[in-house]
Amino acid sequence: MFWRLMYVAGGMVGLTLTYASVPLYRTWCKTFDGSPQRRKDLIGLAQTGSGKTGAFALPILHHLLESPQAFFACVLSPTRELAIQIAEQFEALGSSIGVKSVVLVGGIDMMQQAIALAKRPHIVVGTPGRLVDHLSNTKGFSLRALKYLVLDEADRLLNEDFEKSIDDILKAIPRERKTYLFSATMTKKVRKLQRACLRNPVKIEAASKYSTVDTLKQQYRFVPAKYKDCYLVFILTEMSGSTSMVFTRTCEATRLLALILRNLGLRAIPISGQMSQTKRLGALNKFKAGECTILICTDVASRGLDIPSVDMVINYDIPTNSKDYIHRVGRTARAGRSGVAISLVNQYELEWYLQIEKLIGKKLPEFPAQEEEVLLLLERVQEAKRISLMKTREEGGKRKRRGAVDDDEDEVHRYTNKKGGKSSNKSKKR
Repeated sequence: MFWRLMYVAGGMVGLTLTYASVPLYRTWCKTFDGSPQRRKDLIGLAQTGSGKTGAFALPILHHLLESPQAFFACVLSPTRELAIQIAEQFEALGSSIGVKSVVLVGGIDMMQQAIALAKRPHIVVGTPGRLVDHLSNTKGFSLRALKYLVLDEADRLLNEDFEKSIDDILKAIPRERKTYLFSATMTKKVRKLQRACLRNPVKIEAASKYSTVDTLKQQYRFVPAKYKDCYLVFILTEMSGSTSMVFTRTCEATRLLALILRNLGLRAIPISGQMSQTKRLGALNKFKAGECTILICTDVASRGLDIPSVDMVINYDIPTNSKDYIHRVGRTARAGRSGVAISLVNQYELEWYLQIEKLIGKKLPEFPAQEEEVLLLLERVQEAKRISLMKTREEGGKRKRRGAVDDDEDEVHRYTNKKGGKSSNKSKKR
């Protein structure tokens, strides 16, 4: 059963990690006698898109098959979308043994989640803050019998935003457990977590510290800040048959860029932390389904999301933290596929870009484009931007008058629904 699941999971690096983890958890199962010294935990480091989820999910499912119980494992994720994806993968891989999971993330009604917890699922997947809320407030919910704790994207989980929640969770779960720590980037924060909650850990590193996959074609283009929109439109038009993710620095930029691109006839939709969870999932589902071919996003979408159809990643804004670049470009060229990553660098972002080249240890080639050809689009792009700015100002005024924080339901409608309400109803059913 276990080896068949491994075959289904795929991903060579993930299999490397999984094969390595098998003897570790078997030894732990057989020799654990209450002595912490006998137990070995695991640190798994590998490139994005290499199958790390399978590397921790498969051993957990195999052990669950041998010793079934409720609240068997808890997986922590830094983002809501990644938590939902992990739970889906657990249920897909464990469908033949009847695995039940629950997702505990913000933006969704706590009462619905409490009802799901009352059904005593095998796997709990969530973000730290919402898990702490349930541990504190949901009657009858406890992780005192937990066997596995997994921290996915561990470097992000150690940000100050999560530190107190992680500490509270560690106090609420048994000390005698198995802990898996997974990340694509090993930082000082990861080492700190290693000291805090892992005992006798075995470190399995399937790639160099900060590397990207060989099937990823990476390029850059130096552009004047005033022409950056024009270059973005040029690249998206040139690669019109591709499915693309465009990363920006701010939530406002995702909204504005999506409007500009829609005004130019491109099928773009935004996703950001300012949107409600329902609208974020709606936008993501429309992108996955191919209703929109361009996803304009902040770094909320840079961690762990597995969308096989992504052909190209564009860094419209260069990340200020160079390690975020590894995670952004990891949204394409996943599981052995090829992909393209293009970074648009203006005069104010040069230092950040040089830090990225230093981090990955290579000088990237320049994206070929004739400026004269690009600037043929300038007038159209400027007009589309003018209309989009007027629209965002009008919408901002309406929100203030209504006292609404989030009008993204109308926005998702508008970006994807030219003829009426069909696609919207589909997202509601999901």
